[in-house]
Amino acid sequence: MFGATPPPQSETTPFHPRSPYAASKVAAHWYTVNYREAYGLYACNGILFNHESPRRGENFVTRKITRAVGRIKIGLQSKLFLGNLQASRDWGFAGDYVEAMWMMLQQEKPDDYVVATEESHTVEEFLVAAFGHVGLNWRDHVVIDKRYFRPAEVDNLKGDSSKARKVLGWKPKVGFLQLVKMMVDEDIELAKREKVLVDAGYMDAQQQP
Repeated sequence: MFGATPPPQSETTPFHPRSPYAASKVAAHWYTVNYREAYGLYACNGILFNHESPRRGENFVTRKITRAVGRIKIGLQSKLFLGNLQASRDWGFAGDYVEAMWMMLQQEKPDDYVVATEESHTVEEFLVAAFGHVGLNWRDHVVIDKRYFRPAEVDNLKGDSSKARKVLGWKPKVGFLQLVKMMVDEDIELAKREKVLVDAGYMDAQQQP
């Protein structure tokens, strides 16, 4: 059961890490603040919400989905196993976020900025967009597997990037659907190359877990 949707997270939102990975990022944030305040180091924190691209690792849900879409469309795979489809994330294009990082470093004074699209989409919405882009229905291929449910899930994440937009003049250029299509198109091409190797007997078309 999901609770009320929290307000968008800004630079003043208290941190509440829900994984060891998140806890390490919080520590790095405060290291940066400490060195800046104690030693006058020019150091900025970019509080970047989920930033995706065709280069994303295949263990992240977005790339896991687009990788599977490519393989399913080309005939190398039939099912995709996922966990919580209602988890909602603020997904943006990594290229836009790198631009924001560069812009932070061009300011006269170092500061901390949230970088986000200010839109939140569920995993299910990502599935609809990804499978729909190649004319498939995600319901025909996705299997819910309890192994992929996180023990401490964050239901909804959405950033408030108003400071970055106002101070840096930054805004995202790539929208959600454009991002999904970009990733799917790249993974279609990857699956085509993979199929050449499979058909030639150089590799097995292993079902992705």
